[in-house]
Amino acid sequence: MEDLFQNHIEVNAPLADRMRPRTLDEFIGQRHIVGEGKLLRRAILTDRLQSSIFFGPPGTGKTTLAAIVANATGGAFVKLNAVTAGVKELRVIVDEAERRLKLYRQPTYLLLDECHRWNKTQSDSLLPALEKGIIRFIGSTTENPMISMTSAIVSRCRVFQFYPLTNEDVEQAVQNAVLDEERGFGKLNVVLEDEALHTISAIANGDCRNALNALELAVLTTSPDEAGEIRVTREIAAESSQKKVIKCDEQLFYDMLSAFCKSLRGGDSDAAIAWFSRLLYAGVDPRIIARRLIAHASEDVGLANPQAMVQAVAAADALEHIGLPEARLSLVQAIIFICESPKSNSVVVALSEAAADAEESFDEPVPVYLRDTSYSGAGKLGHGKGYLYPHDYPGHWVKQDYMPPSLKGRRYYLPSEQGQEAKIRENHEKREKLRRGEPISTEEKTEV
Repeated sequence: MEDLFQNHIEVNAPLADRMRPRTLDEFIGQRHIVGEGKLLRRAILTDRLQSSIFFGPPGTGKTTLAAIVANATGGAFVKLNAVTAGVKELRVIVDEAERRLKLYRQPTYLLLDECHRWNKTQSDSLLPALEKGIIRFIGSTTENPMISMTSAIVSRCRVFQFYPLTNEDVEQAVQNAVLDEERGFGKLNVVLEDEALHTISAIANGDCRNALNALELAVLTTSPDEAGEIRVTREIAAESSQKKVIKCDEQLFYDMLSAFCKSLRGGDSDAAIAWFSRLLYAGVDPRIIARRLIAHASEDVGLANPQAMVQAVAAADALEHIGLPEARLSLVQAIIFICESPKSNSVVVALSEAAADAEESFDEPVPVYLRDTSYSGAGKLGHGKGYLYPHDYPGHWVKQDYMPPSLKGRRYYLPSEQGQEAKIRENHEKREKLRRGEPISTEEKTEV
C-alpha cells in the first residue's frame, strides 16, 4: 500500500522533479566538472568523492548531481536542509554514520541544502566528523561559500562552481521532457514549435527548472487540436513563462556593480549601459548607481572634464525629483558623459597621498602668516603678518609657501594632459618656473 501511495506522489510530482536526471549520462550541463575525464566525474564513478561544496545559481543541477552521487555510491546518503535542521539532528546523523563506518566500513554522505544558512556554531559542530572522515559532506548553496560560509568548513571541502546552463542545454532538457514517455509528455502527442522552444529557453535564463515548469504549464493548459496534437506556439510559450528573473544575490550584485564601474572607468558607454540596465532589471536601488556616478565623476574623470560632476549630481537630483522610469534617461545621460569624457585619476591620487601624509607626518603649528586673522586681537599675536595677498599680483598669483613645514616641497595634485587638465598642467609648469626663479614672459605672468 505504501508503494502505491509513493507511486501516486511520483506521478503527480512536477515535471521538473520527474525529469530530474538519474545518472551522469543523463545529466545536462556543467561539462567543466562532470564532462568525460573530469575530476568530479571520476570521483563519483569510483565512489571516491570527498567532502565538497556545490556552488551556483538555482536550477543548474546542484541537488540533482547530489542525488546522482546518492544513486552511484555504495555509502549511505542523508539529506538535510540548513533552514530547518540544527545541531541536534546533525548529532544523530554523525552517531549513526560512526556506527555504520565501524560495523560495515560504509561511508555516509551528508547533503546539506542551503548550507550557507548554518551559523558558526552549527558549522563547527560538523568539523570533528569531517576531520575524522566519519562524514563525507556535500554542501549545496547559491551563495559564494568563500564569503557566506565559515572558512573552517570551506578549507576542508573541494568547491565546485556551477554555472547557468546554456540555451542549448536548456533546450535539450525541454526536448527530452517532450519525448520521454515514462516521465515526460511522450504519450501526449505534444508538438513544440521551434520558436516556442527558443522562447522558453531564453526566458528561463539558464534555469532548467524554470524552463520545465513553463513547458508543463503550456502543455497542461493547451487543448488538443482536431488532429489530436497539443501544439505549443511561441505565444503560448511566452504566456506560460514567467518574466525573466535575474537572480541577484549579494555576490552577483557586487560583481555586476564592479563590472559597471570598470566600464565607466574604461570609457565603454555600451557596456556601462548594459550593466546599468541589468542592475535595474534585477531590482537594485537606483540611488546606489547614482552615488557611483558621482564618485566616478571625480575618481576617473576629475578635472579633465569638471562637467562630469555636474552631470552626475544632476542625474542624482533628477532621480530624487521624478523617480523611475523617467530618471533612467538622466542616469544614462550621465553614464554616457562620464564614459566619453577624457579620463584622469589625479584627484584620487592626490587625496590618497595627502591622507597618508596626514596620518603619518609630524603635526607642527600653522605658520604665523597663514593663521586666522578674523577675530579681535589676532594682529597683536602677529597672526597674518607677512601674508601676501595673491590678488595684488599679476595673474592673481604670488610665490608663497602654503604647505605645512614638514611637507614642504610635497606634490599631491599632478594634472594629466587629458582634457581641461592640460591647461591646468601648463599653469602649474609656469608657476614652477617662477618658484625656481626662472624668467617667464609678461603674457605668461597674466595667465598663471
